Amino acid sequence: MDLRNGFDISRYIRSIPDYPKKGIIFRDITTLLANPHGLRAAVDELVWPFLKTDIDYVIGIEARGFILGGAVAHELGKGFVPIRKKGKLPWKVIGRDYELEYGVDRIEVHADAIGEGDRVLLVDDLIATGGTADAAIELIRESGAELIAAAFVIDLPDLGGAQKLREKGVKVHTLVEFEGE
Repeated sequence: MDLRNGFDISRYIRSIPDYPKKGIIFRDITTLLANPHGLRAAVDELVWPFLKTDIDYVIGIEARGFILGGAVAHELGKGFVPIRKKGKLPWKVIGRDYELEYGVDRIEVHADAIGEGDRVLLVDDLIATGGTADAAIELIRESGAELIAAAFVIDLPDLGGAQKLREKGVKVHTLVEFEGE
């Protein structure tokens, strides 16, 4: 897929078959992040639709969402708020459980990180089934903040996560799509 500037970031994303289990193709963005042109193109394309949008914070989901979200926040001149895995934040938190293929996990945000009236952009590397992103959106809304959009480098449309978010009224921005799981 060619982006606005004609740079195809998908060629910098490594596909690893049978990881983390047989039948899954893992989409690895570490190769994209390591390439200065790839990283710049990804951040630019995540930022572009929101340059003139009233946003207070960019929120990134652990861990690759920290890298991308921090860069997007910097480019937009906004603050960055991390959503972390359970037990990683040192202050009072609110949290949400979400389902994994073989169990349940939890993400958390500082209870005072965002609040009523704050306008936020959620950023992560990939949207698959949407479980983690959906839990993050619930945390954002519980905080009283307004979610402006959710932005991801990769969409795996066959898993339905981006569509699930759209059905909940979330504007979803993605850069590339890959078929399969």
